[in-house]
Amino acid sequence: MKATTFIASRIFSISKENLSSTVMRAAIVSVALGIAIMLVSIAVVVGFKNQIKDKVIGFVAPIHVQALNQNESMEETPFTFDSTLITRLQGISGISSFQPTANKAGIIKTDEEIHGIILKGVGKEYNWDYIGSNLISGEIPQYTESVRSTDVLISKVIADKLKLQDGDEIRVWFVDQDMKTRGRKFNIKGIYDTGLTECDERFVYCDLNQVRKLNGWSDDQVGHVEIWLDKDVDINAINKVVYYTVPTSLISYTAMESYPQIFDWLDLQDMNVIIIIALMLLVAGITIISMLLIIILERTSTIGILKAMGADNGFIRKIFLARSFRLLFIGMLIGNVVGLGFCFFQKYTNFLTLPAESYYLSSVPVELNAGYVLLLNLGTMALWIIMLLIPTMVINKIRPSKSIRFE
Repeated sequence: MKATTFIASRIFSISKENLSSTVMRAAIVSVALGIAIMLVSIAVVVGFKNQIKDKVIGFVAPIHVQALNQNESMEETPFTFDSTLITRLQGISGISSFQPTANKAGIIKTDEEIHGIILKGVGKEYNWDYIGSNLISGEIPQYTESVRSTDVLISKVIADKLKLQDGDEIRVWFVDQDMKTRGRKFNIKGIYDTGLTECDERFVYCDLNQVRKLNGWSDDQVGHVEIWLDKDVDINAINKVVYYTVPTSLISYTAMESYPQIFDWLDLQDMNVIIIIALMLLVAGITIISMLLIIILERTSTIGILKAMGADNGFIRKIFLARSFRLLFIGMLIGNVVGLGFCFFQKYTNFLTLPAESYYLSSVPVELNAGYVLLLNLGTMALWIIMLLIPTMVINKIRPSKSIRFE
């Protein structure tokens, strides 16, 4: 056994009932709590951002193409979805599919309630993967080009407000440009629930031909085109290519541009994590410095004896740092076990819940990434090791002639 290791084992004893042992226990707990809280904070925020992002993109598609003179109302300016546009979009690498759609504002009126909605017209080849995965009752409508279907898909939010269920008939009222109202009957084919309240409370899916008929459009006119991308591609980069590929009368924009308030809100969560990490690093770091400083002061006479026997400052620093690193490692190990254990428990049990109307999710999301965990541990350890060097500077100023008599 090395001399530094032997001496350190005598000085750093957690089992003894003295001030230094109490401080060492507090330091281990502080380090463990700091690591656990930082891990949980990152896992929750990353999971939160990714799940909300997936919800928004899954609902509205990553990229939209619409008429350049689109106004701020829900009455869309139609454009022709012809072979030229289709060929241009097919030639862009990274696009997996695209579908024509159109929106039409309306009002659902029942005997007791009234609710404003956006009728979203989709075609027979529409990508129902996301909505289908959130279907809670009924089935997905099947649309064709030749027959104008009256089947619609509504959200649970709308169904609950209007006391509707699949199989019911609803009447939707529309206002023409000349301010005349007209109603259309639709049959509820199914009910979905994405948890994205901002979208669920507005959108009702219907046959694209219905919107064309209501707007007086031709069979090749659409309100916008939804573009879906391959996995792990840069949305902004593809959008830039689409922007310069489509005709000058059209414009493209991303889901982030469609719902900036949601994504701006998500970006604010990063600042919360930074503040939490900074506080945990500071609190645990100060505890570690205090621990080592108290032990050094408590062992001042021992340091004086070692110096009188010929030990230099470097040798003595190794004694205190070696065991401090061990305590730091124990605390980090406990913190990782607790933090990762909580994350896995929450991931597979959804024990902690959230109000979906406020957070768009029904439970606290967690997403673990090996790169984040490794980077957090290495960065935290490096910072705390540097902080441990600060109190060891006191050793250089201890004089054997005075410290041997120190109590």
